[in-house]
Amino acid sequence: MSTTALRDRPRPTIVLVGHGMVGQRFLEALAEHGLTATHRVVVLCEEPRPAYDRVRLTSYFSGRTAEELSLTDMGFIDGHGIELHVGDPAASVDREARTVTARSGRTVGYDVLVLATGSVPFVPPVPGRDATGCFVYRTIEDLLAIEEYAGTRATTGTVVGGGLLGLEAAGALHGLGLATHVVEFAPRLMPVQVDEGGGAALLRTIEGIGLTVHTGTGTQEIVTGPDGAVTGMKLSDGSELATDMVVFSAGVRPRDQLARASGLAVGERGGIVVDARCRTVTDPRVFAIGECAQAVDGRVYGLVAPGYEQAETAAATIAARDAEFTGADLSTELKLLGVDVASFGDAHGTAGDCLDVVYSDSRAGLYKKLVIGRDGTLRGGVLVGDTEAYGTLRAFTGSVPPVPPESLVVPAGAGAPARLGPAALPDDAVVCSCHNVTKGTIRGAVTGHGCATVPEVMKCTRAGTGCGSCSKVLTQLVDAELEASGVEVDRGLCRCFAQTREELYEIVLALRLTSYQALLDRHGREGARGGDGCETCKPAVASIIASLAPVIGADGHVLDGEQAALQDTNDHFLANLQRNGSYSVVPRVPGGEIAPEKLIVIGEIARDFGLYTKITGGQRIDMFGARVEQLPSIWARLVDAGFESGHAYGKSLRTVKSCVGQTWCRYGVQDSVRMAIDLELRYRGLRSPHKLKSAVSGCARECAEARSKDFGVIATANGWNLYVGGNGGATPRHADLLAQDLSDAELTRLIDRFLMFYIRTADRLERTSVWLERIPGGLDHVRDVVVHDSLGICDELESLMAAHVSHYRDEWAETVGDPAKLARFVSFVNAPGTPDPVVGFVPERGQMKPDLPLLSIGMRPSDTEELEGSTQR
Repeated sequence: MSTTALRDRPRPTIVLVGHGMVGQRFLEALAEHGLTATHRVVVLCEEPRPAYDRVRLTSYFSGRTAEELSLTDMGFIDGHGIELHVGDPAASVDREARTVTARSGRTVGYDVLVLATGSVPFVPPVPGRDATGCFVYRTIEDLLAIEEYAGTRATTGTVVGGGLLGLEAAGALHGLGLATHVVEFAPRLMPVQVDEGGGAALLRTIEGIGLTVHTGTGTQEIVTGPDGAVTGMKLSDGSELATDMVVFSAGVRPRDQLARASGLAVGERGGIVVDARCRTVTDPRVFAIGECAQAVDGRVYGLVAPGYEQAETAAATIAARDAEFTGADLSTELKLLGVDVASFGDAHGTAGDCLDVVYSDSRAGLYKKLVIGRDGTLRGGVLVGDTEAYGTLRAFTGSVPPVPPESLVVPAGAGAPARLGPAALPDDAVVCSCHNVTKGTIRGAVTGHGCATVPEVMKCTRAGTGCGSCSKVLTQLVDAELEASGVEVDRGLCRCFAQTREELYEIVLALRLTSYQALLDRHGREGARGGDGCETCKPAVASIIASLAPVIGADGHVLDGEQAALQDTNDHFLANLQRNGSYSVVPRVPGGEIAPEKLIVIGEIARDFGLYTKITGGQRIDMFGARVEQLPSIWARLVDAGFESGHAYGKSLRTVKSCVGQTWCRYGVQDSVRMAIDLELRYRGLRSPHKLKSAVSGCARECAEARSKDFGVIATANGWNLYVGGNGGATPRHADLLAQDLSDAELTRLIDRFLMFYIRTADRLERTSVWLERIPGGLDHVRDVVVHDSLGICDELESLMAAHVSHYRDEWAETVGDPAKLARFVSFVNAPGTPDPVVGFVPERGQMKPDLPLLSIGMRPSDTEELEGSTQR
């Protein structure tokens, strides 16, 4: 055949029906195999926009635009000659004629047909389901309709379904300001992903933010008013629920109507039946991928990762390459309503012959379970409230971890948890389940393909481009490999900022930026600008702005304006959240000195509010068991008596402990109590990268334990010795001598400089002990800067501290006097006067304690007898 004949020969046509996330991945796979150069590719898309990130759909309500959610680069579409028709879905398929007819009447012939029609929301067949005010939660258009209705006609919303998408929908309604209910027919939330313990932890946390959850009951009828709009719901338990709108999110069903009409085989419960190559079993010219397909293992996969694998398998098969899809990992990590949730492997132990290792603190929202085979193999697990170890644990699934399983779930302070870094993973461990990328492949991208950044590795391997749950482990692996190769590593604070915390501090100070959003939009990474930020940088930047507030002109109160949305849990309520959902209140007692009248006030408050009282290690009195709605009333009485916040909840100065000094002690050589009071009142409320503790000892006997503090002072006959960088916590460190025989004024000046230099240069959540060992030059460099002014910045450091001291305001007093701030202190936003009924106590030693065991690590009941003698905690 001549060259001209070959050139004029019509190219075979691939028709793709559906352009969601899986459809877009299929197009990319076609291009990777070179098929877009040899084939005509036609796409029929029902929605009015190209493929977008449905996994992050809810982020639309927090400011992300439809354009930012888009997964479609039109340059890619045009560059590969792909004919994309949006808003024009396929209406029928004629397999005999090999044509597809679209709703517009357009008819396209095909050589290969790929169905990626996805799924449709399941709406229970209850009376009233089509009423005005009823919605589904699936597309951007659905979100637009929900947003409009919520803003004009609703104050209360109810979500039918407590699974993944249902809780996302509930979060959206809550974010729109609606009193929100969740109705779930199963006895727990997220019944597919988490077990009973995980569901209890999730329930406790979600109810804690103001949502009302109804489990173990179904929707019986949607009640409407005379105008046909929703006014309520009748539930299967006989109760009724007043609501203005209903969002159905009770699961999905494969969208296989087009296949059924064209005679393709479908499964008994739906789904186009395909073989291991994703070909339909009825017609080898037709493929099905994603949520519309029933895979060869009989499953219909509703997650994006298996859909991507199917897309890649279909494209490889069309390109005459060997590829099969026989099943997929269903591991999931996500944040629902601010709660981290993860499930991996055989999370429910369905394979049998296995043990459970469990850490449970459900009222505090923590639950961790590992399923372990009798040979020690990690089979799966559930994590709720803390998913820090998810990426590593998932990668170890199917192997025996190098440490005991108990150490993988016990939190810090309750049994020395093991830290398994990426170096412990074997090269064949799957790091990215979305694209089946192993550790060895990631290492090879760095060493063999010259990738020098995480984004380059992501582009080369596709790791981290799916759900994103492997991002942390991916970054650690890439950094470790780059460092081993002598390459400089990106030390940015997080995925939002390429700058370190120290660099962000300098930017905020130099440009007088008072807004997190302004900092992100102007100085964030290009892909993060205009977004919402992340849980790493928001509290870190909030701390920077708070510590510089007097200098840059920001409002220093952590609950004012934008600052309130950036805070961690404890700062949100200016109190420490305890394990049963109650809070502790710690008033400041400078230097540990307190008058009898104030002791009486604390006793009366503890008695009147039924609080547990305990003397702390920092010489203060802690009152435990306050309900969130009680906090302002407790503070008001404390403030009236002359107390103020002790900042036990914040990354700031906690206490300056003291001995009685020369006033009372026959060994004392200086007035340690007076100095401790002066220092505590000077540095109170100072926001820093981590908490700060201090102590003053009146002699060398060191009764105040000053050398175990971030900055400690020990009296000498000639003045004061200043020690820095101590830590008495999980990793004890004696503080180092910075300067000696100082006068009162010299001591204060050096502490001012030291603290502001630490705040300026430390990483997020870095104690002074770690900072002192990490910072180049260590103690000698810090001494040069702080004592000898080697950088010429001491005047500025002193000025920054002076601004803090002069602008200090008590956060409790300001909150008690501000109705807008007080509005947040409720257990349930839709029932402000109702206390949390779950917070309970039992008597003990004349006081009360939470009615909840902290730790339960054990085995299945059926295994206990056989393994008698094993450790149980």
